[in-house]
Amino acid sequence: MRQPEPVLTLDLFPEERSRFLELLAGLSDDEWERPTVCEGWSVKDVALHVLGGDIANISRRRDGHSVSPAELESWDDLVAFLNGWNEQWVEVARRTSSRLLLDLLRLTGEQLHQYFATLDMFALGAPVSWAGPEPAPVWLDVAREYTERWLHQQHVRDAVGRPGLTDGRFFAPVLETFVRALPYTFRDVDAPNGTSVRLTVSGNAGGEWSVVRQGDRWLLAIEAAGAPAASVSFDYDTAWRLFTKGLAKDEAQERAHLTGDPALTSIVFDTVSIIA
Repeated sequence: MRQPEPVLTLDLFPEERSRFLELLAGLSDDEWERPTVCEGWSVKDVALHVLGGDIANISRRRDGHSVSPAELESWDDLVAFLNGWNEQWVEVARRTSSRLLLDLLRLTGEQLHQYFATLDMFALGAPVSWAGPEPAPVWLDVAREYTERWLHQQHVRDAVGRPGLTDGRFFAPVLETFVRALPYTFRDVDAPNGTSVRLTVSGNAGGEWSVVRQGDRWLLAIEAAGAPAASVSFDYDTAWRLFTKGLAKDEAQERAHLTGDPALTSIVFDTVSIIA
């Protein structure tokens, strides 16, 4: 069994932000107000959310400033807190003009990248909740932040009918990060040692991964010995939408090719690679 290499995304932050600013700068007044897949949010609201994410990250990570929530007892509590927090920010920030928003996104993008560049990517840091409760390597935490920004840019592109940022350089690291949620998704599934489930994502920036039972846990692999007990295959568009709750499980299953144990293939469609 060979495990995948770390997903190093640091150098992509300035390029992703440059593409986002270029996209936003070319929008008409009507396009700024178009609805997105994020319920109740316009294109401008999504951009304001990205700005809020930058500000929160810089303030908390770089400057040590945070507003601690009341004790959260469950995953649902965390999701509810973050949804409320995000909605509160967007509601207040709507008074920001589009022109000023672009200026602020340029500033916070630069500062966040500069901060991430000071970190040891291979040190252990805080958990990435959708990948498990244990401390995660910093590179995974940073990659998670990259996927958040890629995802929201994609939401805007979908809303205004622009081509997606799906060339391999930008998109492959997104999928490589999202599949890190697979072992945690399978955490409660009991199976004989060595059991593997293969996921194949076809199309641009796709790949093949397996989640493998080793002892009392599941591990992610890019090469697994023996035939898989189950296999799932779908295209890259299905992959990113499913993993970010943008596509219902039954619809994703209709798009997929499934073989082997249906109890195992079903679990793949429960994978979530975002918090809220």
